[in-house]
Amino acid sequence: MSQPATAHSAPSRIVIASRESALAMWQAEHIRDRLRALYPQTEVSILGMTTQGDRILDVTLSKIGGKGLFVKELETALEEGRADIAVHSLKDVPMNMPEGFVLACIGEREDPRDAFVSNNFSNLAALPAGSVVGTSSLRRESQLRARFPHLKIEPLRGNVQTRLRKLDEGQYAAIILAAAGLKRLGLGDRIRDVISSDDSLPAVGQGALGIETRTDRADLAAALAPLHHADTAACVLAERAMSRRLAGSCQVPLGGFAEVSGDVLRMRGFVASPDGTRLIRAEQNGSVNDPEALGNAIADALLAQGAGEILAALND
Repeated sequence: MSQPATAHSAPSRIVIASRESALAMWQAEHIRDRLRALYPQTEVSILGMTTQGDRILDVTLSKIGGKGLFVKELETALEEGRADIAVHSLKDVPMNMPEGFVLACIGEREDPRDAFVSNNFSNLAALPAGSVVGTSSLRRESQLRARFPHLKIEPLRGNVQTRLRKLDEGQYAAIILAAAGLKRLGLGDRIRDVISSDDSLPAVGQGALGIETRTDRADLAAALAPLHHADTAACVLAERAMSRRLAGSCQVPLGGFAEVSGDVLRMRGFVASPDGTRLIRAEQNGSVNDPEALGNAIADALLAQGAGEILAALND
């Protein structure tokens, strides 16, 4: 990482590109406030944008091009100079960055686990057979189907508030959301049960924020350095390396989750068929100093167990 910028060397103005959902705006405002505190002389503002992923709500993400639909318009704003940085939920950022762009900073992770939200039931095990559970994620769906084949899994799109409204209207007995998003929005009281990562392995990058900028903006990389969280970055780099090796996207039911203990990085990964009938797991330890090597090793271990066959079938 570059040396942090001083108040004098930080840019005089920083514009943050963000989606306009409540959660995205919370994240952008969080980064804005951190930057204002670091650099009082810098004018920091937010450019709110509606992305294609926000506009198309009647089709599952895996059918319309994946989570990159939440990112492209923000990158265009960076490219055209209308914004300087973009704040993303890292689980929405494609594994391969376009040429000319870089993840300059990875912020400290919030709770990475999945959350069970229901008005009438305390946890997944309490749901009667045939109960409708809503999720937008093939990763969650495959793990749910493997553990609870008697439940009915239905698609759930929209922002956090829209998903909660659909639950409250009785369209679902329960829904599964990221705990991080609910906690950041002050909605932690809606969580009935936080699902163990042993039972629902999180998405790659879940709970972490990534700040993207152009590769030619060394000044911004330096200004963002104080917000960079090394342990979170090590975990996320390992997870993203695994997903990249497996060509992971929201069309592929996979999860990857790394944790730091001292200088040891422990990582778990899985690949599954969407119906949960095949679920392949791998777990290894590695060094925090070479996280991508661990991510690639997990991917290789999954491929050695037949993950390639599952992935090939999904691409047919």
